[in-house]
Amino acid sequence: MPISRRDSGVVPALAALASQVHPVFMLPPVACSLFGGVLAGQFAPVVGLLHATAIFSAVYTAHVKDGYVDFYVRDEDDDHPLSERGCKTALAGSTALFFTCLLALWVVAGLGTALLTLPAWLIAYHHAPQLDTNPVTATTGYPLGIALALLGGFHAQAGALAPIALAFSAVFLVLLSGVKVIDDAQDFEYDKSIQKRTVAVTLGPRRARTAAYALMATSLLLVVALAALAVFPPSSVAAVAGFGAVAGVARRADPELATMLLVRGSYLFLALLLVAVWFRPLA
Repeated sequence: MPISRRDSGVVPALAALASQVHPVFMLPPVACSLFGGVLAGQFAPVVGLLHATAIFSAVYTAHVKDGYVDFYVRDEDDDHPLSERGCKTALAGSTALFFTCLLALWVVAGLGTALLTLPAWLIAYHHAPQLDTNPVTATTGYPLGIALALLGGFHAQAGALAPIALAFSAVFLVLLSGVKVIDDAQDFEYDKSIQKRTVAVTLGPRRARTAAYALMATSLLLVVALAALAVFPPSSVAAVAGFGAVAGVARRADPELATMLLVRGSYLFLALLLVAVWFRPLA
């Protein structure tokens, strides 16, 4: 059986495997891995590349497993570029790459880094069909993976954790959990029809939307508080203003447009925080 469902041969197989690379959702975890290294104040390129590759392979695993479950197990999707064999081959390859990087991280960065990185794959592999059926784990799986990517990236460079890394990971966890609630609301009618218990299905669209923006507001207030306590540099407040402006526009949009705006707003948020930490313009 070929790897691609649509055709046989090397080129269709590679195209089908590449179809599972989704930059919009893969870039933030990889960027947070590298951001964690920047936070550490020192950056060994080989260690940083190993950790970023491990995180990339974990997210790739999540996309392949999710597509496999939705198409071949739950019969939810109408189409999928990978054959069943292709899905299993891709899962085997991404898992092998992850654990190769994990072993290398253990050797060059220590057991602590490996232990902080391992949960990223565990969350990715078990997102479907285990974690995505509960409103809490369905919402926090991706944000938790990003928070762990930041912590692992920091530990890989510094050999320990510090309050600033823990604070940033907490901010991202809360902020992106709010974004994820809005993202899941796009599929409210369908998820309700198959009894998939997202936050929108559990609380209803209106209350879920309120909860989502409350989470995002909480994360922004947390940044301001931590800047006031000198855990974050004062210029971190610029990230609050940037994301707050995007969220204000997204609040008046439908779930699909709001998700697009908020995901890109999270890129802006991360970029402004990176500038604040790296350059410390107000120091």
